Amino acid sequence: MKWLGLAGPTASGKTAAALAVAQALPVEIVSVDSALVYRGMDIGTAKPTHEERSLVPHHLIDLIDPREAYSAAQFVADARRLVDEIAARGRLPLLVGGTMLYFKALLDGLDELPPADPEVRAALDREAAVRGWAALHEELAKVDPITAARLPPGDSQRIQRALEVWRSTGRPLSSFHSDRFGGEPRSIAGDTPLISLEPADRTWLHDRIARRFDAMLAEGLVDEVRALRTRADLDLSMPSMRCVGYRQVWEALDAGDPPDLSALRERGMAATRQLAKRQLTWLRSMEGRHVVAADATDATEQVVALALRCAGR
Repeated sequence: MKWLGLAGPTASGKTAAALAVAQALPVEIVSVDSALVYRGMDIGTAKPTHEERSLVPHHLIDLIDPREAYSAAQFVADARRLVDEIAARGRLPLLVGGTMLYFKALLDGLDELPPADPEVRAALDREAAVRGWAALHEELAKVDPITAARLPPGDSQRIQRALEVWRSTGRPLSSFHSDRFGGEPRSIAGDTPLISLEPADRTWLHDRIARRFDAMLAEGLVDEVRALRTRADLDLSMPSMRCVGYRQVWEALDAGDPPDLSALRERGMAATRQLAKRQLTWLRSMEGRHVVAADATDATEQVVALALRCAGR
């Protein structure tokens, strides 16, 4: 076994389960989360605490400044390097997170995408200012329905990239990543088992999302975003500031400071529920994963038992 994966939607209990596995096996945790790479974004990303990180080595957390970008290709390169390094230390790499694109990219590889086309991007920005991103999402659905189906109408960054690829090459983005964005479900390879925490009752997950978002607000999420907004080098077009929670707080602060916390709470929870729905859709396309009901009373124990079995213990 090269590595063991632990995936699941946001708020499904991955961190607690991963720490429990670390008590049973000599693992090092590699984060599979596109938000945890950013320094200074701690509350809204539910980043593992310093105490939790002191219990077991964690990797790919606090890598870059929020003004920088981190791609799936960079993740694959970093993860592969870490898997080899951890194995060389006689330990098991435990890859934990909810960024399913990263898991897919690591399992299936990445096709080379066309380079960015600044002229096409600028034209799309001008069109979006007039027509709105929802209209451009409808256009994308006509030329690349596979990609459009996985993107919400407000995901301007990814809608722009998909239309940019289409207009630059005449090929849909999904054609470059047929394994990741369409086609037959992928069967997980035997040397890379994936444990998936998936709630049987969606209401259970929605309740946990609500409680976690309330906890983030209580811990100071608004102040965290308020501090980020003071930086002249950050804006809502950046991937870091478009992370769920951060975007909603930023927009609420744009509307007024102090923000309307009731409206912010509803928008933040709704966006998080939408994220969880997309994560579950990705997971269900991955055949061969080991599913554990996240809302089972013994979910953590089941994850540990599966991890031991996959590791041959």
